Amino acid sequence: MIKKDCAASPAGEITLLTIVNASGASVVLTNVGAGVVAVNVPDREGKLDDVALGYADPADYIGDGPCSGKVPGRYANRIARGIFCLDGLEYHLPINNGPNCNHGGPEGFNNQLWTVVSAEGNKVKFEYVSADGEAGFPGKLTAGAEYEWTDENELRLTLTASTDAKTVVNLTNHAYWNLAGHNSGSVLGNNMRIAASNYLPTDEVQIPLGQPEAVAGTPMDFTEFKAIGRDIKEDFTALKIGKGYDHCWVVDDWNPGCVKPVAWLSEETSGRVLEVSTDQPGVQVYTGNWLAGSPANKAGRSYDDYDGVAIECQDFPNSPNTPAFPSTVLEPGQKYERHINFKFSVK
Repeated sequence: MIKKDCAASPAGEITLLTIVNASGASVVLTNVGAGVVAVNVPDREGKLDDVALGYADPADYIGDGPCSGKVPGRYANRIARGIFCLDGLEYHLPINNGPNCNHGGPEGFNNQLWTVVSAEGNKVKFEYVSADGEAGFPGKLTAGAEYEWTDENELRLTLTASTDAKTVVNLTNHAYWNLAGHNSGSVLGNNMRIAASNYLPTDEVQIPLGQPEAVAGTPMDFTEFKAIGRDIKEDFTALKIGKGYDHCWVVDDWNPGCVKPVAWLSEETSGRVLEVSTDQPGVQVYTGNWLAGSPANKAGRSYDDYDGVAIECQDFPNSPNTPAFPSTVLEPGQKYERHINFKFSVK
């Protein structure tokens, strides 16, 4: 069952779509950035709570700093100095993150009104057509984001793209999670595990240096469950650069096209567990280090820093400028397709 609501905004009509499954658990989606507004799932006692951070006013999703719940693009994450080359031609992108372009710039896909192509049963499909030259990227790109909400409380996201000229693309979902509830305060008590023995160290403006490094013996080690906040204040360069976790982990034994579990969250009081599966090579974990000052949330207050964690399955940051990384080039006639699944359960 899908319920549709609409709200006016200066940017145009904002659509909210609610999918309720057989057990009464639900998700709320928006055409702003093809985003996730709410995910209401049970705790071990069966009590539903919303575990996805989000805002009271649907219009606040347009232009928000945290990029809450949305699909950033054309290139999620950072491109150094907003410059990359294809076939000897240099392309310049808007700078919006220190000296870099982040999430496609200030007018990226996350801040656009996507078209609702279909909304039937338990699936919603959004589409956005990015013009050739938009934000400096070459090629007319048609992007798709299809969400499916199952009776097993799994939110399945399929991201697609096609182009009429050679370009680069990197799509993900930027939802923030807190399994104690979106308005419960700090997420640092949630436990996390990542199936990654290596991560990508960065320079001081968070551009990967190029070579992965082992997480063993460092605060970046989440190969076993631990509280997100256990080591976040350690004297470690990566944590100082990002004011917390904001790095890309390299998925162990990654195979293109193979969807598998790569990250887990759990919260002891509620008993909720989130398993994240993907076919993407990287997992960017961002602990909401700059959430303070965000728009009023669904409970009427601004979030504080570290109130949620984003688990962004994606290609590596700055891949267009790093030949050793998996390619993010998309050619005419090729189809870009990536999968990210968020499965909720209790223990």
